Amino acid sequence: MGNSFKKPDLNAPRFREKRLGFLNKKTINEFKELKPLYSDIDDDKLKAIIRIYNRRLWEGVIEHRDGVELPNSLGYLFIGTCPPSKGGNVDFALSSKYGKSLRNKNWDTDGNIGKIFYTNWSTKYRFQNRDLWGFTATREFKRTVAKQYPKRWTRYIKMKSRFRVASLYKNRKSNGKDQ
Repeated sequence: MGNSFKKPDLNAPRFREKRLGFLNKKTINEFKELKPLYSDIDDDKLKAIIRIYNRRLWEGVIEHRDGVELPNSLGYLFIGTCPPSKGGNVDFALSSKYGKSLRNKNWDTDGNIGKIFYTNWSTKYRFQNRDLWGFTATREFKRTVAKQYPKRWTRYIKMKSRFRVASLYKNRKSNGKDQ
């Protein structure tokens, strides 16, 4: 905790991962070919509709303790309360201010950390290659969770270290009650 802190070089070169957006002209045209009913809708309006839907989806994840089930049985999204990391999180603002490495203790949440979980374990209908599916939250979703989590962190599902999310669903089926 008393280690000297090397201030990060803010002008150093950065690596930025190339991202492909799914709301591009090609995918919108493919969607309109599959669903001719929506072919008259302007592309920008269609993108706005998709963004509004996604926002309502993740607002539901934040609002409901058990999260939400994604459409077409693609899986579940929920927020879990996790124990603090063993190494601790470095508080870069305070560390650069005082010149030594200081840890963020998360006093608002008794040291616990909020994480966004995606699972497709207990979907009603299995689909091909479901093990390969993943979820990456948008920046807006992550920031909203970061703001809302400290206010009501006790309401979310408590996760244990090295605990498989699939075990939640196995326990529910065997016990017949929610955790």
